[in-house]
Amino acid sequence: MGVVMEKAKVYWADFRTTNSESLMQKLVRLVKKAGIETIDFDGKFTAIKLHFGEPGNLAYLRPNYARALSEFIKSIGGRPFLTDCNTLYPGLRKNALDHLDAAFMDGFDPLACGCHVIIGDGLKGTDEAYVDFPEGEYIKQAKIGHAVMDADVFISLTHFKLHQSTGFGGALKNIGMGCASRAGKMEQHNDGKPEVDEELCVGCGACARECGQDAIEFIKTEDGKRKARIDEEICVGCGRCIGACPKDATHPVGKNTNEILCKKMAEYAAAVVKGRPQFHISLIVDVSPFCDCHAENDAPIIPDVGMFASFDAVALDAACADMTNRQPYLHGTIMDECEHVHNDWFCDVHPTTNWKVQIEHAEKVGMGVRDYELIKI
Repeated sequence: MGVVMEKAKVYWADFRTTNSESLMQKLVRLVKKAGIETIDFDGKFTAIKLHFGEPGNLAYLRPNYARALSEFIKSIGGRPFLTDCNTLYPGLRKNALDHLDAAFMDGFDPLACGCHVIIGDGLKGTDEAYVDFPEGEYIKQAKIGHAVMDADVFISLTHFKLHQSTGFGGALKNIGMGCASRAGKMEQHNDGKPEVDEELCVGCGACARECGQDAIEFIKTEDGKRKARIDEEICVGCGRCIGACPKDATHPVGKNTNEILCKKMAEYAAAVVKGRPQFHISLIVDVSPFCDCHAENDAPIIPDVGMFASFDAVALDAACADMTNRQPYLHGTIMDECEHVHNDWFCDVHPTTNWKVQIEHAEKVGMGVRDYELIKI
């Protein structure tokens, strides 16, 4: 007879307020009710992992929520900091300097949020910790931003939304993809190696200077121009050249299927939180049809639902996904253009995805449980 897993508790609160309680105060009441104070924060470095939003996108969480959480953690002795890791793709968040500019532009600065902001994998996305994860089917050693792993306590603060590759972006994606270094993101997204777009390459040599394997050589084209070329036999797929290129000429190839991406992401998330004090918060608000990594956001597809908190990130994502699918969709949005044949908003918008894979695999590798008890405060 199999062992019956106990349901995880997921607490939630709607967005209604009163004259005596703001939404920020309600968030603090929620996390207290969910038991966050059972964690020993006294003198502990506390990573609050969130997405700062790609400038141009307005669907990311308002910095007010981060401030409410950081101020509360400080009040019980913790030393919080906000963190995210650099992106794999070109944009305003692919190195720490631009990333901090982007964060400050969107309101995530120390004065507004009441704590410091640290880019978890350093200047060029190469400051990484190697985290052994023998439970993984795909990942045996995760590459995680060093500052994330140096923290004593880990908290995820997630904007729950849809995602074009994983169905939705919730706590698992915020943790697994978000905490990975550039090499870790490469490992999740791709089975191949980077390549150089010769039309964009100017032969400056920045990629070669960053390569630790001497895998980059330079050739002369017929018109006499100097261009970089990557030797796939030597390249280890670390992605450092992607971050180094000032012209965005290097890019990853050999993309994984969405299902493998979801499984690798779940294993990365499990590696980040394994054996350490953790707590997870997700807000179903401004539920955009695409990731906050887009430099724009489409109209929300459902009404705002509420704030959710749990010690179990797997149960939290399951609860948020179920709650999202219970809502009526909003007309005048991308939902009017979708075929509603799945009885599932995630699959209606992104029919090539299966959002359940990430939850099922995270449970399989021991990160948490899918079954939950939903408790409203």
